[in-house]
Amino acid sequence: MEDLPVFENFTVKSYRRNYDVSFENLTNSLIDSVSEKSFLFIDSNVNREYPIFSDSFDSDKVFVIEATEENKTLEYCQNILNELVQKGIRKDNTIVAVGGGIVQDITAFTSSVLYRGIQWKFFPTTLLAQADSCIGSKSSINFGGAKNLLGTFYPPSQIYCCIELLKTLKQDDIKSGIGEILHYYLVDGTPSIHNLMDSYEEILSDYTLINPHICESLNIKKRMIERDEFDEKERRIFNYGHTFGHAIEALTNYKISHGRAVTLGMDIANYISASLGFINWDLYDKIHKIIKKNIPSYTMSIAEVEEYFKILSKDKKNVGSSITCILLNDVGDAEVKILHETDHLKYLVIEYFNGERQI
Repeated sequence: MEDLPVFENFTVKSYRRNYDVSFENLTNSLIDSVSEKSFLFIDSNVNREYPIFSDSFDSDKVFVIEATEENKTLEYCQNILNELVQKGIRKDNTIVAVGGGIVQDITAFTSSVLYRGIQWKFFPTTLLAQADSCIGSKSSINFGGAKNLLGTFYPPSQIYCCIELLKTLKQDDIKSGIGEILHYYLVDGTPSIHNLMDSYEEILSDYTLINPHICESLNIKKRMIERDEFDEKERRIFNYGHTFGHAIEALTNYKISHGRAVTLGMDIANYISASLGFINWDLYDKIHKIIKKNIPSYTMSIAEVEEYFKILSKDKKNVGSSITCILLNDVGDAEVKILHETDHLKYLVIEYFNGERQI
């Protein structure tokens, strides 16, 4: 079994400002983050589990957010902005965000547009946020029925990865985070994927075992975003699994968690890759056996495939009527592909959900 990275604080280089990621305990991190100029944005569920956050802020500066996809909208952000202005927020104030990806997106977006940008800090409380979304600068909100259609690049000034915040997560939340880690491992080609999936059941019962995989996942992403922060060139390969996964989320009204939808999206992408000759079927079967534990049980009817492709057509990466997605040529070799034959893709998706190679 290979040695995995240990936790060390690090700095991410960004066009806007360099920002630090620390792995301190919750008490020390709170002391560092809170001041009289701080406002708090906190997930309602996290607020119930960890009242220490709200207790550390003036009550009129606490915003409790219902972290649902329905609230990740321009209208919801506008309501928050109105309330912030009414409460007298100024350019030198700071917003401290506590929650997962939805709270992160809402905070980053509102912080980026208010006074053309105010500082914010982030306590990621989900595995998905700690292992993936906390770095990278992106904020995304839903618009017009499409996921993540609006957004900005606006990083926090500080990220506090407090591992103890993961202890209250449900198993599906851990599986969701594992889905994103898997996607980084397959794009990068690291052998750590075998350690991760060999320890899968143990990780689900002991969240601390995921710690080194958080570190490795972030370091894979850090290397890429420091070369291509604005998603213009090579960083686009990190959309692997997401084109097909986002559409699964929308089709199921987000009943399937993001990371598990991405896992399913990777398997669909790999099936298409094999069908189109980009990878061989032996490699598809090999990857499928590795990731199958994290693929949700889900079937798609022929009628649903039509709706699925309507959703896919709205993906922000598309050009014209084609589907733009990331497909593997090999483990560690992902590439942007523009697929023109939509009818053939529909056939392949139907075949995927009804074929013998599926789970």
